[in-house]
Amino acid sequence: MAPRRRIGEFELIARYFAPLARGFEGAGGLKSDNAFLPADPRHDLVVKTDTIVAGVHFLSGEKPEWTAAKALRVCLSDLAAGGATPFVYQLSLALSVGWRESWVAGFAKGLASDQRRYGIILCGGDTVMTPGPLTVTITAFGRVARGKGLGRDKARPGDELWVSGTVGDGALGLLAARGKLRGVTPRQCAALEDRYRLPQPRSGLGPRLVGVATAMADVSDGLLADAGHIADASRLAVTVEREEVPLSAAARAAVIAEPKLWANVLGGGDDYELVMAVPSRRRGALLAAAKAAGIKMTPIGRFERGTGVQLTVGGRPARATRKGYAHF
Repeated sequence: MAPRRRIGEFELIARYFAPLARGFEGAGGLKSDNAFLPADPRHDLVVKTDTIVAGVHFLSGEKPEWTAAKALRVCLSDLAAGGATPFVYQLSLALSVGWRESWVAGFAKGLASDQRRYGIILCGGDTVMTPGPLTVTITAFGRVARGKGLGRDKARPGDELWVSGTVGDGALGLLAARGKLRGVTPRQCAALEDRYRLPQPRSGLGPRLVGVATAMADVSDGLLADAGHIADASRLAVTVEREEVPLSAAARAAVIAEPKLWANVLGGGDDYELVMAVPSRRRGALLAAAKAAGIKMTPIGRFERGTGVQLTVGGRPARATRKGYAHF
């Protein structure tokens, strides 16, 4: 008898946890990374929890300041995707046996720096020890105008697919940090490693896209996967045009040297850019918001009736060898 297939992350959530959220509209059926809670007559709270584990989501032995920054910023990226402004956060820290106070001091220093940078403050949490790897969980709260938060399920046929910044730097940066990237200069290698270690959440852009984008996600699992999350939640198909995907100079050098690295660029994740559906009539408003935030925006595809994600190369359908990061 063939072994039973182990279900994936999203199937697991849909089967076991989404029923537990039934009846609460703000959970959105657990199809988005964020929850939306009424806060006061003018605002909703956008809530996001994320966990990072040493050796899985960041390199073991990483500087404590970098670990703190990554743990907080991956949550801030999801708040930006919900159109929210950062407010407060809670921290759950599971320290490995043999932890040192100097590490905790560096970790707290990193959090303090990002609190000032992003206008957010700690409001509670928990600290424990674990026989396993260092684990950091953060629950971040943001604020958005009542009923205006952005999810993944409101894209419409004909909406354009846009992405902020550049794509692929995070996944290539991990290869660079492991000494497995060729075809780039030492300076380019360092730039890619920085993108992996220190995400740049688009906190200044996300809130400006309320009323502009119809649906939005952050690029954490991979461009194809996260565009697909919007398409699935909106019950649509999405086409991604590879030649339009924006690359940094370092990423472009890497894929020229090794074309197979396109799979990492499109499916590796860890970019923490924003990918979104935008009606063509709102293109001017989108570009104005991007200019105000100082972020480049690029149209890379379109949503249509149907299902699934279609990658094209030179206008022709192409097979994606890697669609995104999978936890399971």
